[in-house]
This record gives sequence, C-alpha cells and structure tokens, in this order.
Amino acid sequence: MDADAPGTVLKRERTRDAVLELIESRSPGDAIPSERALCALLGVSRPTVRAAVDELVAAGLLVREHGRGMFVAPAKITQELVAGDRALSVPQAAGAWSSRLLEFTTLQAGARVGRKLRMSPAAEIVYVARLRLVDGAPMAIEHLHIRAELVPGLSAQELESGDLYEHLRATHGVHVHEAVQAIEPTVVTRAEAGLLDVPELSPALLFERLTSDTTGRPVEYVHSLYRGDRYRIVSRLALGPAAEVAPDLEGHHPGIPPGDFAHGDAIASSTRGDIQAGG
Repeated sequence: MDADAPGTVLKRERTRDAVLELIESRSPGDAIPSERALCALLGVSRPTVRAAVDELVAAGLLVREHGRGMFVAPAKITQELVAGDRALSVPQAAGAWSSRLLEFTTLQAGARVGRKLRMSPAAEIVYVARLRLVDGAPMAIEHLHIRAELVPGLSAQELESGDLYEHLRATHGVHVHEAVQAIEPTVVTRAEAGLLDVPELSPALLFERLTSDTTGRPVEYVHSLYRGDRYRIVSRLALGPAAEVAPDLEGHHPGIPPGDFAHGDAIASSTRGDIQAGG
C-alpha cells in the first residue's frame, strides 16, 4: 500500500480507532479478533490492520502471544499532575504495591550525589536499589540515596514494607516537605529489561527527585525508571478561575511510591526541567 496515497493516513487512523474501541470494550486479558478477522470486520487490508495493531502493541495497549493471538494488555497505572501551589496529600494508588530489595549498603556520597544533597563527597549515604511491583508485576526500579546521618539503623524491612516516608517520619523523625522532580523519556538497558520483564530498549520514564525536609535540608536524591508500557502521566492544567472544589484524591504523585505522605506529612511539589541541588 502506498503510504502517500490519498486517504491512506485517514484509513490507518480509523482502523486504529476501531481496534482501540474493541480494546476499550473489553477487560485486561480478554482476546480480540485475529488480524484476518479484523480485516473482514473493518473492510481494510492486512497491512493496514497490522500497522494499527503494531502501534497499539508498542503503546502497551495490546499484547501478542505467539500461537495464541492478541489480548488486551493490563491496565496502565495512571497518575495525575495538578497545577497549583497547594500541598499534595498522596493517597494509595490502584493495585497492590510492594517492593523487592535489590541492594542496600552504606557508602561515600561521591561528587555528584554530594552536590545534590549539599554534603561532602566523603560523607556517608545509604544507597538502596528497589524493584517496585504492582500486583506482583514489576513496574519500576528505584535508586535511593539518603543522608546516612538521618537514618541510623534503617532496616531492610522498612524498605520492603509500608511507605518509606512514613518510616522516616515515625522512626527517624525526618519530616519531608518539598520535592523537586524531573521526568523524561528513556529506554531500558539489557539489565533493566531483565528486572522489568520487558524487551531491551523498551520505552521508559525516568524520574529524578530531590526531597527536602521542613528546614530545607536535602534528605534524599532518587532516580527511578518506570515501565513506559504500564505507566502514564496525565496533567490537569488550570486555564482560568473556577469555583473551589474538593481535590481529586485518586492516584498518587508520579514517581513517588504510593502511600507516602498519606499519614500526616503533606508535600509541596513542583515539576521542572531539571533537578535543583539547592545551592
């Protein structure tokens, strides 16, 4: 089929929309008709159907299983960015979130992390690598760098169960207040792909966050890699004045583990192009 032929782009778009409508009318794990059946149903050629299906597979909405067919992919974890200066109260997100500890050690901050946390490169930090799972499926890899002086006796159990910021508040007396976070697209390496159970070079979202306490002191620097096929960001933009409404408490703040800040500590959040080291 000539990609430049009149009507070709519109035909592909309508085919994609028709397949998307089939997906949206079904539940995760449900089968959709084969490519051959879709051709007959929609009255279009096999290449047109295949292009639409390929696009929806790449977008994480369809899953191909060799020898079995095509199925509706698991629902994406959707998080909302809300414009404004109000504090964020972060409730639980959909699904059962859990953590698996990959690495847990104390080491010197080094030049880059030291700059982020406003501390000497020779000062000690706690480094943590965690695999975050939703309903048992891998969702993200988190790399945490926390000032060691603030968390004496921090245990592996604190990092695998509950929410980290609640543990910091209740056990270590650390009250987080502000997070400056950057989000950008990336792809996964071979090692990351193995942990996230996706193909190498799959799309992902990279989050970098610097969290400070109520005195303005940097507490932690985090960079996290979230699966691009299972995680998406929705922005709500205020385009004019509106009546006061109760905040929508559905979902949690992007890149911040669900449940954090849900037990008394609110966090003021701003999303910018870079992580600021705070001085």
